[in-house]
Amino acid sequence: MSINKSSRHQKIIGNFGENLICNWLSRSGFEVILVDHTGIDIIAYNPSTKQRLGITVKSRTRNIKKEYTAVNIFSYQKGKNDRQKLLDACKAFACEAWIAVYVETLNFADIYLTSLKNYDEKYRGRKGKAIDDWKMKEKDKKRYEKDPNINHIRIEFQITNWEWYK
Repeated sequence: MSINKSSRHQKIIGNFGENLICNWLSRSGFEVILVDHTGIDIIAYNPSTKQRLGITVKSRTRNIKKEYTAVNIFSYQKGKNDRQKLLDACKAFACEAWIAVYVETLNFADIYLTSLKNYDEKYRGRKGKAIDDWKMKEKDKKRYEKDPNINHIRIEFQITNWEWYK
């Protein structure tokens, strides 16, 4: 069995990931808004701490044997600088830069949310690469689970009756 993606799946999964993260932030007491702005997808404000987050969201669907493929966070290829776009947007809106990753597979999905500062200090790796990514191998997931500065939710999919999914 595999996931048969539609021609618009990337757009659909992108919107879904953003909305799912908004939902969990809202359930956690944040005031949240989706934004259509270069560099950030969500602005979230925590009234109790006065913390304002500018979040870039990366959402992916991984098929069988691709579950451990890293998620590209920032590209520096062909003159791009996605990191700088996030930083510029966060400066414009007085936000702290954060990263969210939503990855779904056939049987489960993971949501990760952490500050750019935490990512840079612990997970970025060597600077000067063409891509900064979020690793998804089991050893990396175990590291994330032990990090109190990474918010994580695991969602299990239990398909009981969905005739088109075989």
